[in-house]
Amino acid sequence: MKTLVIAEKPDMGRNIAAVIEPRAKNARSYLEGEQYIITWAIGHLVGLAEPDAYDDRYKKWNFRDLPIMPDQFKIVPHYKTKNQLKTIGELAKRCDRIVNACDAGREGQYIFALIQQQLKLKQPVRRLWISDLTAESIAKGFRELRAAEEFENLTQAARARSEADWLIGMNATRAFTTKHNTLLSVGRVQTPVLALIYDRQKEIESFESLTYYEVKAHFRQEALEYTGTWQGDRLTSKEKAEAIAVRVKGKEGKIAKYEVKDTKEYPFKLYDLTLLQRDANAKFGFSAKKTLDIAQALYERHKVISYPRTNSNYVNEQNIEGMHKALHMLKSTSYQEQAEGANASLVHKNNKAICNPEKVEDHHAILPTLKRPGQLGKEEQQLYDLIILRFLSQFYPPALYKQHTVLTEVEGDLFKTNVKELLSLGWKVLMPSTDKSGKKTKSAKQEEEEEDLEWNDRAFDLDPEKPVKCGKSEAKEKATQPPKSYTEGTLLKAMESAGRTIENDELRDAMKDSGLGTPATRAATIERLKKVGYIAMQGKKITITQKGRTAVELIRQAGVELLTSPEMTGQWERRLHQISKGEAASVKFMDNVRKFTVSIIEKVGVQQAAPSSLFGTDQEQGRGKPRSRSAAGKGKRGTGTASRTARTETAAAAAAPGTPGERLTHGPCPRPGCHGQIIEGKKGYGCTAFKDGCGFVIWKEFSGKKISANMLKSLLASGRTQLLSFSGTGEPYKARIVLQDRSSGKLSIERST
Repeated sequence: MKTLVIAEKPDMGRNIAAVIEPRAKNARSYLEGEQYIITWAIGHLVGLAEPDAYDDRYKKWNFRDLPIMPDQFKIVPHYKTKNQLKTIGELAKRCDRIVNACDAGREGQYIFALIQQQLKLKQPVRRLWISDLTAESIAKGFRELRAAEEFENLTQAARARSEADWLIGMNATRAFTTKHNTLLSVGRVQTPVLALIYDRQKEIESFESLTYYEVKAHFRQEALEYTGTWQGDRLTSKEKAEAIAVRVKGKEGKIAKYEVKDTKEYPFKLYDLTLLQRDANAKFGFSAKKTLDIAQALYERHKVISYPRTNSNYVNEQNIEGMHKALHMLKSTSYQEQAEGANASLVHKNNKAICNPEKVEDHHAILPTLKRPGQLGKEEQQLYDLIILRFLSQFYPPALYKQHTVLTEVEGDLFKTNVKELLSLGWKVLMPSTDKSGKKTKSAKQEEEEEDLEWNDRAFDLDPEKPVKCGKSEAKEKATQPPKSYTEGTLLKAMESAGRTIENDELRDAMKDSGLGTPATRAATIERLKKVGYIAMQGKKITITQKGRTAVELIRQAGVELLTSPEMTGQWERRLHQISKGEAASVKFMDNVRKFTVSIIEKVGVQQAAPSSLFGTDQEQGRGKPRSRSAAGKGKRGTGTASRTARTETAAAAAAPGTPGERLTHGPCPRPGCHGQIIEGKKGYGCTAFKDGCGFVIWKEFSGKKISANMLKSLLASGRTQLLSFSGTGEPYKARIVLQDRSSGKLSIERST
């Protein structure tokens, strides 16, 4: 009999077949050769069953039925991919051995485990564990197949994570939704991320800007000119600041203190997925999901980079030789000049900034493979460039600087100057000529206000024994600035480092690797928050909606603050990590999750229902309406949990009181002479007398705004909405939506003056 190889996706299966069975016959859903039959999943083929699989009464969302606590979790095939699952089952009957070739990680392990469980596969299993899809890696991986038993603990951790997320997401979402009569998605990861955004927005709104003054003085010593900043308590008096500027102008000064030290700036770490997403967002404006999708294409389709869903910035000792070979390959590509300037001897197993096996678990940092890139799309090329330049920088020496710290005294006043004098660019020679500092490109104003003065084109030759002359001085008005709104890049950083806000050292250590979510799921979490209407994008800036604000406040007011805190994720990740290593039992973990679930239901049960006005303009049912029937907020990839989540909440919207399905009237039609009533349709609010010729309709979307029930009420009653915020292609502005024509329902914008 033959060996069945189960890959995670079709492209991966075909790549494997090209190596182990190059003459395999293509049967569309599998490839068959002399020894191997290679087939594939399509992401998740099997998932946790919905509540109504346990009891029909769960088809309706009812608070009295909570909590939903299965003794044993049922699994079901996904309808759209059931034929592929059936194919795997039929092929398995013809094979006496199986190779698990799903992604080498916790989620890939779980995908295979569910297939194995659903089909009741009894054949012995070996594990293919590789980090890229090059022919060399695949061939080596099949020569060194590992025992499936090595990964049993990883499977247990994956199963525990999925079932725990089901319990929390399913019960908390139904509890808050039915209690407050509004669809409120709650999840172990998405809710604390939403709380980060909420807390940042509250900081910005409560920030009170303070006006202060800064005195700058310009000094000359022979041919050398430099600028210093007055030192002392913050100046809040304009008169005092101007007096200092007048006092020192034109006067002679002396060097009160002068220190010089040599500094080095080493190359940035190799990319993990989160760092790559952050850089791509900052440089190109890519969303986290877009970067992941492009990276996945570079890995699967083009096969030019290693596995991208990694959380490590380091490599193992066995990767060093491959890095040297990749450097040699790049010498015959468009990167020839940069590759020729590299020093291969700098990358070796004793360089702990690069090679640190203790910090590599499932996968090493993102590396180029030995395959030369062919024709890449523009965005693929941009991302590949980032990866290649980061890779090549490891073969370059550090940038060298002299750091000068100067205190200049004039008329008893001290002025401080920090000068960063470039001696050698080192690895920064690889960076664009417009920015050799290694920092984000700054505007001219930001450069002017920068504390460290960059001296890249000449030496800072200051003689501390000689006097200086203050030729010019000025007092500048400044204002303290609020924290910046999150972008997807800065939010990813906050998700990754959420452990820094936790006091417990053990929890903080657990968070270092996972933070809020994992590299593979963070992009999906952000997309999920957009989908359910909790956040919106204004350019690159993330803003929280009224619905998002209310969700966080209701959860905290219910007394389940742990749902909005990174502490719970830290506790869970610590325990899941221990389970994956065989250091803890999943049974005890799940017992604690069940207790926490019960406490959520008890606390929400005594909470007062929130008035609909608290949900603002985001309460309309179309916003964030889910496609799936599963627990909210899990953020898994592929066709798995995230899509199941969407189907659940659609059921919620249909079953919860006051949601679509009940044709509620919103008031009399304002068209003169019409006696109909305004009701809600799929795309707008229309008149019940439409069959009699009334054409009045207000569409649900206008000028980038969703027309909610509350906004409709105002339009019908007074002909205008309350003052709203708009952000078109230009500057944000305030305006009202006005009912311009009471016969047709035509709307217009009335700007606030």
